[in-house]
Amino acid sequence: MLGYLKHPVVVTAEVNLILVALAVVGLVSRLWGLTHPRAVVFDEVYYGQFISLYMKQIFFLDDSGPPLGHMLLALGGYLGGFDGNFLWNRIGAEYSSNVPVCFLRLLPAVAGGLCVPLVYQIVLELRFSHSAALGAAVLILFENSLITQSRLMLLESILIFFSLLAVLSYLKFHNTQKTSSFSVAYWFWLMLTGLASACAVGVKYMGLFTYLLLLAIAGVHTWHLIGNKALSNTAVLCHVLARGLALLVTPVLIYLGFFYIHLALLYRSGPHDQIMSSAFQASLEGGLARITQGQPLEVVYGSQITMRNVLSQPVPCWLHSHKNTYPVRYEDGRGSSHQQQVTCYPFKDVNNWWIVKNPGLPKLVVSNPPHPVHHGDIVQLVHGITARFLNTHDVAAPLTPYAQEVSCYIDYNVSMPSQNLWRLEIVNRESDIEVWKTIVSEVKLVHVNTSAVLKVSGASLPDWGYRQMEIVGDKQSTSSHPSLIWTVEEHRYGKSQEQKERELELQSPTQVDISRNLSFLARFLELQWKMLTLKSEHTEHKYSSSPVDWITMDSSIAYWLQPSSGAQIQLLGNVVIWYAASTGMLLYVVLFLWYLLRRRRMIYDIPEGCWRSWALAGALGLGGWAVNYLPFFLMEKTLFLYHYLPALTFQILLLPIVLQHLHDYVLRTEALKQILSALVVAGLSSVFLVYRTLSPLSYGQPALSAAELQELRWRDSWDILVRKQ
Repeated sequence: MLGYLKHPVVVTAEVNLILVALAVVGLVSRLWGLTHPRAVVFDEVYYGQFISLYMKQIFFLDDSGPPLGHMLLALGGYLGGFDGNFLWNRIGAEYSSNVPVCFLRLLPAVAGGLCVPLVYQIVLELRFSHSAALGAAVLILFENSLITQSRLMLLESILIFFSLLAVLSYLKFHNTQKTSSFSVAYWFWLMLTGLASACAVGVKYMGLFTYLLLLAIAGVHTWHLIGNKALSNTAVLCHVLARGLALLVTPVLIYLGFFYIHLALLYRSGPHDQIMSSAFQASLEGGLARITQGQPLEVVYGSQITMRNVLSQPVPCWLHSHKNTYPVRYEDGRGSSHQQQVTCYPFKDVNNWWIVKNPGLPKLVVSNPPHPVHHGDIVQLVHGITARFLNTHDVAAPLTPYAQEVSCYIDYNVSMPSQNLWRLEIVNRESDIEVWKTIVSEVKLVHVNTSAVLKVSGASLPDWGYRQMEIVGDKQSTSSHPSLIWTVEEHRYGKSQEQKERELELQSPTQVDISRNLSFLARFLELQWKMLTLKSEHTEHKYSSSPVDWITMDSSIAYWLQPSSGAQIQLLGNVVIWYAASTGMLLYVVLFLWYLLRRRRMIYDIPEGCWRSWALAGALGLGGWAVNYLPFFLMEKTLFLYHYLPALTFQILLLPIVLQHLHDYVLRTEALKQILSALVVAGLSSVFLVYRTLSPLSYGQPALSAAELQELRWRDSWDILVRKQ
């Protein structure tokens, strides 16, 4: 053994200098002058608010996507020592000295810079030449729109990075498993594919489409693997299980991990609390938790409660009544019962309190021992302040004529008896004898006489109802729609039988201390559901555009303007790259269909290995473009040019592959190949020229004169801002 020490220990490594050079120039192109402008640029005003909330660990809900992208931006702020104190209220506002602009924009810039070597490696793994790979990297390097988007506190560059990393990892795995199955490299690239896919989905929901594309490609490859008779049944099973573990189970667990970290960080009550359920709110520090801490868990006869509707749309609201009555006649001529109004009120108020009464006993206080209310029990609800019973009857509701009016009963000595018995149904019960619980139980109140269910109709009452939400008795619904479901939010055990004392009691804090925790899985499911179903108001924006406009870049976006000098940042693409990429994609489709038809006729124009590489390149390039572009035609949201950038990246990826294929297999003569090479050189020169011409608009410096800006308005639809002289 000592003999080995007589010789030096030598480690050799192969370094692709082109790859290193591409990484360096990619990072330099995105990091240069990163702190300029030191002002809020376009959607930084949107993402910055969430970063500040992360710094203060305050809960928020953003329906635009999962939390990973926000957390990565917040990580930059954390590394830069940001305290979260900045008012993100307008585009163009100057950043104060406590805002670490460089760190906040650092991760998007690094991700954008690393996309350059990633594209280079992807083309190589597809078994195309170094020239084609280098060409793809150069196109990504000089694409102005990708540069602009990477240098700001935005998420598109991070999404593209993880999407490309997932593609590269899968290709590495696919090529590795041909020669060394279940090796360290095999598992590394396979697991990295799952990790990168989860990260892509975790940044923006659009990453899901690239993930599904990879799953489809992996499924085809697995199907071919199953048909490989050289492998034993055990080997095939191991391959399938490995792919299932890495590409299905691992991404789901990682995705859950993002939410676990997100919820662990944001443990304080915040501005979006009321969108969430009472149980979720109670799990946050402050806010509702301060009110509900110490509440009794079990609702009993004599309990004083507030009831919140689960729907929370268009706003969260609580079952409410006040002394005002319904008008004798509505504007459409229909008559009402003229009983006391019952509404759903979007604010906490003493008139939201109700008392749970046992129909067989007169008292409104908790007995000793308390008698819990169970699923299926008959109850009466007495309004705490007015002492009138919750009632419904065969009178049409004010705004929803097919449903029954809900009121608090007033005895007018007419032939309209009180109908105030309600059957409690616990929707999320685990047994038919379950006890009604504060916050935890989701209940329906079914009217005993008419079988109508207490419901928020979603309509706002006129001025006589103070624009509060209409409450109705719905006899047509047998489902468990959220508008029919209620939860007890605030709860105390009533002790005062006299009305005056009870009114004082309703405004006093609770005393009994019973802790209550919501599991992570329950919080995750609620938060994810709210993200997917919450509908923000998407109004027309000055710079919004249609997906049809993106391919030809008919629109631009003015991200930032310095009024004094005219310096500005515009989201504009390199027109040579955009049009060349679209042309390359069309050429690919024509050639692929031509080869497909001829192969059907048993005519094979290219070797089988080249055909497989050609088909896989199309599945990734053309497929990646399609899955990241076509879904936008189905989306009802405000769309911008930057939504096209992931699709554009895959489109650019395909262009050098098509050019190499033309050179190697389509053009037969040397003269035609030389002409193509000359066109490629001219095209790359044009790409660089356009990049340099538009770079003042991509980097926001140097400032251009009005005449120079006017010259850059190559299309009338480009909104380049020119100062009036």
